[in-house]
Amino acid sequence: MNDTTLTRNTLTFTRYAAMAWSMITLLTFSLAMIAIPPSGPYCPSECMVYPYADLLAYYPRDYFWLYSAIIQLFAYLVFVMSTYFIATQDRKLFAFLSTGFALIAATVLLIAYFTQFSVVPISLMKGETDGMLLLTQYNEHGLFIALEELGYLTMSISLLFLAWVFPTNLRLGKFLRYLLMLPVIVTVGAFAFYSWQFGIDRSYRAEVAIITGNWLVTIVAGVAIAFYCKDLAKKTA
Repeated sequence: MNDTTLTRNTLTFTRYAAMAWSMITLLTFSLAMIAIPPSGPYCPSECMVYPYADLLAYYPRDYFWLYSAIIQLFAYLVFVMSTYFIATQDRKLFAFLSTGFALIAATVLLIAYFTQFSVVPISLMKGETDGMLLLTQYNEHGLFIALEELGYLTMSISLLFLAWVFPTNLRLGKFLRYLLMLPVIVTVGAFAFYSWQFGIDRSYRAEVAIITGNWLVTIVAGVAIAFYCKDLAKKTA
């Protein structure tokens, strides 16, 4: 097998990985929009307050998006790792750094999501409430929100390094360069704005802004990268 065939096969794989990453993110975003938080600043009505006595009333509806989010993270890792093999030699460092931060982000978020649906509901059903209020996604100052902030902050850095994998002299390259820089700008801006407005009592406001920025960019970028790979494959034909 020659290098051209290998490159075309790798581009094809990356193309489908990018599309899968985009589509699964769209599904996750749609499911998350259904699970409107019944507590905190964005709660529309009948809001829960500490000690969140009605937690199980929202099970399983508010947990479906977590399953999709885990699949989305797997798709994210597969895609980011594949970009290392389509990057030119002088840009492989950026792809490698993007992969490193992607692994950190995925690890943090997988722990947060898997724990949320595997530990919290069954513990509450059995009356084992010790520590559960700190873990639940409905606690606006809880561990789950903190892990999401950390995870998507790290993902934003991963996407920033990924932006430099795409040369601006190629079709869609410049668009992808600027698009993939947006999440880190949104992340820094959200932390700065909500910390200035509310101090450490920012609740999940920054987290919602950061996730929204990451997911919207992911949906668009996945499709754009798929077309980028298709165009690049034609040039290697």
